[in-house]
Amino acid sequence: MAKTKTVYVCSSCGADSPKWVGKCPSCGEWNTYVEEVMIKESPAKRIIPGLTESSKVRPVLLRDITSKEESRINLKDEELNRVLGGGLVKGSLVLIGGEPGIGKSTLVLQTVLGLTGLKTLYVSGEESSSQLKLRADRLQHQNPDCFILCETNLEQIFVQASTIQPDLVIIDSIQTMFTEMVESSPGSVSQVRECSAAILKYAKETGTPVLLIGHINKEGSIAGPKVLEHIVDTVLQFEGDQHYMYRILRSIKNRFGSTSELGIYEMRQNGLRQVSNPSELLLTQNHEGLSGVTIAAAIEGMRPFLIETQALVSSAVYGVPQRSATGFDIRRMNMLLAVLEKRAGFKLVQKDVYLNIAGGLKVNDPAIDLAVISAVLSSSLDISIDPDICMAGEVGLSGEIRPVNRIEQRILEAEKLGFKRIIIPYNNLKGFDLRQTKIQIIQVKKVEEAFRQLFG
Repeated sequence: MAKTKTVYVCSSCGADSPKWVGKCPSCGEWNTYVEEVMIKESPAKRIIPGLTESSKVRPVLLRDITSKEESRINLKDEELNRVLGGGLVKGSLVLIGGEPGIGKSTLVLQTVLGLTGLKTLYVSGEESSSQLKLRADRLQHQNPDCFILCETNLEQIFVQASTIQPDLVIIDSIQTMFTEMVESSPGSVSQVRECSAAILKYAKETGTPVLLIGHINKEGSIAGPKVLEHIVDTVLQFEGDQHYMYRILRSIKNRFGSTSELGIYEMRQNGLRQVSNPSELLLTQNHEGLSGVTIAAAIEGMRPFLIETQALVSSAVYGVPQRSATGFDIRRMNMLLAVLEKRAGFKLVQKDVYLNIAGGLKVNDPAIDLAVISAVLSSSLDISIDPDICMAGEVGLSGEIRPVNRIEQRILEAEKLGFKRIIIPYNNLKGFDLRQTKIQIIQVKKVEEAFRQLFG
């Protein structure tokens, strides 16, 4: 008979231990060991592959392998196609993760219902068929070739998939699936690992692309073992705040495309709407005459867009001045405030400083440094900045304005939206023809020069 034993498995790296430990010796994470019951077969029943049967796969020289373009499926969604690298590759395994209620299932179901002429199998382990029907009616899309299966047993799912022969399979979600080969509850480390490996084998053997929806833990990473992200071909992160209407789809890992792409959606009552030009939605036109507002030309992924940077500087009520940033790194803001005080001579020691990136976005582009310090100084002096001017530049510790990447895209985006002037770093326009633009380009070397252009 097979022996049963209890082991403790790390949910981060998959390492096991006979007893619970606080810190994993393999990956160094704390409090990641969970108890699982494993069934161990006797050594007499084990079959060693490679020694008992001949292998069907033979080694091939690299020069004899012919490369070909991967065939892709057009998902009829420009944002999703861009993030995936041009469409969904046949036989690929894509994992989509995000916060609860952020819209993962809505995004996938909306995409599936828009694929007319493509046979799709939507497997739901969390919702009933009537719930999915209500959501589909709200989305107002129709796909006559979409099959719904409410099942969590992986073996039964494969039986139905072999009968239907779908062109696309959706698993919602991987943490609810279980296989009878493993004696543990759904969502455990071993269940997620074995189910994802079996789904990968199905996808590669049949050439059917599979979309997995995954939960995330309280740290923000995808729940389950880390090997889940290694198994799949593409990992997409669906981000956003439930109190804002914008959702951002990022590519963390992509074997068939770039990881620097970005997709932006707007959450509405009838589903998610693609935002093809995010700059027009992120800019408000009613800040004329108000201090502490600047426009930054940022790059997220491969897309340029202009964002509104807001700052508020006031006298400190309590003994310790407050520093707060929304959508921007607080440590970088403190560094920029130190540069502003040391290099430009503006004292902010007894001032509260609040910074906000409008629209609920989280921006990591260093090119918005110049906009941040300009907004802080505008609020401190209570002098408004001309709304027809935008800026892009990284600020160094010595107060210099450092060059940024893809400056041509930033300039053309600002010109397209009607801005008349743009402040950029000095010598950042190598090989760029200034005659093809109508916007006035102002090149500065230090923050003092930028402040002179903004405030006179």
